[in-house]
Amino acid sequence: MDTPMMIVFGLLLFTILMLLLDVLRIDLIALIVMLTLGWTRVLSAQETFAGFSSNAVIAMISVMMMSHGLSKTGVVDGFTYWLVEKSGNDKKKIMLFLSLAAGLLSGVMITVGVAAIFLPVVLRVARSQKIQVSELMMPMGFASILGANLTMVGSAPLILLNDLLVSEGMTEYGLLAVFPVGILLLVTGLMYFWIGGSRLLPQKSNGITELTEQEQWMEKLSICRNIEYYQIPSASPLHGKTIESSELWKKYPVHIVAIKEGDQVIWAPWRETQLLAGQFLAIQGQASTVTDFARKHYLEKIEAKKQFPSLADSETAGFVEIMIPPRSPIEGKTLREISFRKRYAVEPLMIFRQGEKVEKDLSDYQLQQGDTLVVHGEWNHIEEMDDRDHFLVITSYEKKSQVLNKSWVAVVCLVMAVWLTIMGIPVSMAFLTSAVLMVLSGVFSIEEAYRVVDWKVVFLLAGLIPLGNAMQKTGAAEWLAEQVIRGIQGGPPSLLLISVAVMASFFSLFMSNVGAVVILVPLVTSMAALEGVDPRPMALLAAVCASNSFMLPTHQVNALLLSPGGYRNMDFVKAGGGMTLLYIMVTVVVFRLFLV
Repeated sequence: MDTPMMIVFGLLLFTILMLLLDVLRIDLIALIVMLTLGWTRVLSAQETFAGFSSNAVIAMISVMMMSHGLSKTGVVDGFTYWLVEKSGNDKKKIMLFLSLAAGLLSGVMITVGVAAIFLPVVLRVARSQKIQVSELMMPMGFASILGANLTMVGSAPLILLNDLLVSEGMTEYGLLAVFPVGILLLVTGLMYFWIGGSRLLPQKSNGITELTEQEQWMEKLSICRNIEYYQIPSASPLHGKTIESSELWKKYPVHIVAIKEGDQVIWAPWRETQLLAGQFLAIQGQASTVTDFARKHYLEKIEAKKQFPSLADSETAGFVEIMIPPRSPIEGKTLREISFRKRYAVEPLMIFRQGEKVEKDLSDYQLQQGDTLVVHGEWNHIEEMDDRDHFLVITSYEKKSQVLNKSWVAVVCLVMAVWLTIMGIPVSMAFLTSAVLMVLSGVFSIEEAYRVVDWKVVFLLAGLIPLGNAMQKTGAAEWLAEQVIRGIQGGPPSLLLISVAVMASFFSLFMSNVGAVVILVPLVTSMAALEGVDPRPMALLAAVCASNSFMLPTHQVNALLLSPGGYRNMDFVKAGGGMTLLYIMVTVVVFRLFLV
């Protein structure tokens, strides 16, 4: 063992210890490893920084951009509403549906692309259903990795395997040759989290259990967030009246924030809006007051998700404070005079003037400079108000400008990226091309593209890729594989299967799965020939197990989900350790019984 090889093994041990101890940020660990390889001259300067131009990193940046485009155009919202409607409030069903969909899609699409598409869906579902995001994110990510084994085009190792087999004079595998083991792995992963999810996954994650900044603001001002949903029956006294003639604001301190009739939703209905039987109402106010109002008017309670899905989603609508700034053209006017509800489609709930709160009927309340209104509405309506000089929105909120008319563009770009990948175009080229087309077609700006990239993930991958390259360049990976194969020579076929599965799984944690396959396939086929075993299944086993990367957040999918899921390195060790063992057991048993 020469000095460069010893340095590589030393850095490998350092990386494992740092990841397990979790004393440094994972991207900083990656940068330390990368720079050490350069300073020790194990790699040249060009090789040291090659990770920043690698296909994996470019693909990661591209899918983040495309994910933003799909979210901004409403494609993610549509899928989220459908998913919630089908699964209801059952957390396990939501987890199962998300994971199954991601796993099946991974059979024909690059795994990190699938994870990037489902990432905003998971965040949206978790927020709307009040579920820990950590309870959904990792199962979805693991399922997308497992689903890559459904077809021979689902992962880079399987695609490469056929090329390697042909080059060695062997017959390549058909498209669905790996499906039996792939579907068993996917089902195993789904059952793993279905049965043990509550014990395996962290029960607290960023942004779900803790109050958001806006929710903290609402608590401070004692703003009632309660919104309940009802339908007007034909016997209701409200039928045929307008909102103003019903004396709603004068007699009851409640607000109708939205009305739905057919497929049309009227936000912040104005005073002349007519109330009719069959309409659905979204009513804001104290629970007891809303219940009393509904009882006296014979209203029938309904579920929000079916008629007002966006109101149940805090990422679509909410409460903000707006102030009347100096020299505002509406100063001295009333809400009635400026047709506030009709003009801005937001519902005024209260006014603060010089520290005093007013919650009566605000229609004829004369506005003054410095008055602060608390309003409720969709974020896109609030953003439109924020762009004018009439008001100043002083509550922080995340702008949700959507370009719903570009939904078809986003979908076409996604389909094109997937099709190009299936046709053999490199993932980085296919997805970056589609991301740039989204920018050119106006789905999002180039400034937005830079903002949505998680640079922590980029530096993590770019920093660790050189370690895998160094393992190949110095012969460390090949030397380690040869020692293992030499040690099991002459043993039973099951021992060879287990050894190959374990080696491929180990290599996949620290080097590209393609690199692992390039190193292992020639070794295992030669070993299988010496042992009198068919070499093709052994090579296929190595390619399948090169995707067995769950124990550390070094896989592209795990790295992508690390921050949004609020995970620590040990969370992957805990949940991924069991998944790794099950993966090896399932593949070894299937190959031993049916393929070897």
